[in-house]
Amino acid sequence: MVLMNRTPEKLAIKIVLGTLFLIWLLVAAKKIQAEEYAVPNSGSPYLNLNEVALDTILHIPTGLEVTLDQMIEVVQSARVIYVGETHDNLEAHRAQLEVIKRLEKKFPGKITVGMEMFRQSAKADLESWRNGNVTSAEFKTLFSENWGPGFKLYQPIFDFLKENSIPLIGLKSSRETEALLRAEGPELHPESFPEMDTTDRHHRNFSMSLFGGHADHAEALKKPYQMLLLWEESMAQTVARFLKNHDDRKLVVLAGGFHVQYGFGIPKRAFRRIPHAYSIILPTVTELPTELKDREMTVEHVSIPLYAGDFAWRLEYKVLPENKVKLGIQLKESDAGISVLFVAENSNAQRAGILMGDVLLALGGKMIQGVDDLIARLQTFAIGEQVTIRLKRGVEEMAVDVRLQEVAR
Repeated sequence: MVLMNRTPEKLAIKIVLGTLFLIWLLVAAKKIQAEEYAVPNSGSPYLNLNEVALDTILHIPTGLEVTLDQMIEVVQSARVIYVGETHDNLEAHRAQLEVIKRLEKKFPGKITVGMEMFRQSAKADLESWRNGNVTSAEFKTLFSENWGPGFKLYQPIFDFLKENSIPLIGLKSSRETEALLRAEGPELHPESFPEMDTTDRHHRNFSMSLFGGHADHAEALKKPYQMLLLWEESMAQTVARFLKNHDDRKLVVLAGGFHVQYGFGIPKRAFRRIPHAYSIILPTVTELPTELKDREMTVEHVSIPLYAGDFAWRLEYKVLPENKVKLGIQLKESDAGISVLFVAENSNAQRAGILMGDVLLALGGKMIQGVDDLIARLQTFAIGEQVTIRLKRGVEEMAVDVRLQEVAR
């Protein structure tokens, strides 16, 4: 495993932008005074979402509660339906799937789904997957290469898309473009970047409040803000291209809530390219469970004179169970099996003699079906138990006994 040198600038970009994955929902979670906002309650003029019952859908402009079917009746006329998310919230993905199912039922064969989690360059691979020419292991690897961990969070959505042959497209910018921005910025090579609007003061103020920046931090946050703009302009560009090329289809966009809340992220930037009807649905968490309070962050509130979206769907915050039993290895799935890419020092795997390059075949006498299968089955064992793993090293197959000890934090 090769560790890349991280410059302070790269590290700052990674840290600042990483906060966007969770932080957008927390703005709505705080009790605030209405006079702090041009539109109170984080863009909900009639009701603080804390006052709405769980699993209730609120029509934000009127403050009226609606059913899921009623919401679909309203948004079905839009060309693009944006459904936000907190990336690790299972309930947000449940809501996204319900929207997709209802729209596919109303417009069979006329729905496409666009996801932030895939890059634009994944187009051919995603089409091959829809046509059945990509294996499950290859698709999980594709997801990991485009986004990282978290495949299981989206698996019900992927299963429904595959079963119904619904096209899936990637929205995000390429790694090469992102690397060019980090190294030189968009000014020197404007032809390599999508058109980027830097003039939206509400977007800038909101972004800076989430970054934790003030006027004296403007220069330090220039690159992180440019990276955010690149992400959103690239996704908006993909949306606009889709609309130009598919006038008979609807696009459901699944993206982080920050990128769609208030409309000044992807929605406005896509509309700038090609005016069209769109709707914004925000799966919203207003209170974190006690055991997840460590994920809560304090945000400086800014005055945003905009509705947060068209609908807010108040949900619980549920995450995948923590993996308490771990081997301490990094894995890659392929048709050849599950290969070990890295073995951590003092890990259960290292103590058992598992090496980088080994291919894992079976756990406890049963064949391993994939990384998710391995992780799930490990959780059926308790700390202190011993389990046998069969693996292949070169041309030789062997069995190793692993004593499962708690991983030191």
